[in-house]
Amino acid sequence: MKVWAEKFYGGKPWRDCRRAFIASKNYLCERCSTNRNPIPAKIAHHRKYLTPENINDASISLSWDNLEALCQDCHNVEHGGSVERDRYLFDDEGNVIPI
Repeated sequence: MKVWAEKFYGGKPWRDCRRAFIASKNYLCERCSTNRNPIPAKIAHHRKYLTPENINDASISLSWDNLEALCQDCHNVEHGGSVERDRYLFDDEGNVIPI
């Protein structure tokens, strides 16, 4: 999180908005969740990214029209990261090998 956004994301208006929005989406990722494979959403992602100029504009920062419920993997991909992978491998004898 950027320093300029800490106050917003730590504030009650955002916490309440995020909680209610994700609940409205049944706590499921809007991109990858399916009936056969429900994936929990952990993040209320801003479709139009927040900036120091628009973070105090509630029509952008707190608008459900600008939010998307995402799992951590989809959020990572959205921001140029990669899907979280296993952090361990196992050798032929079943011993854990840290990556």
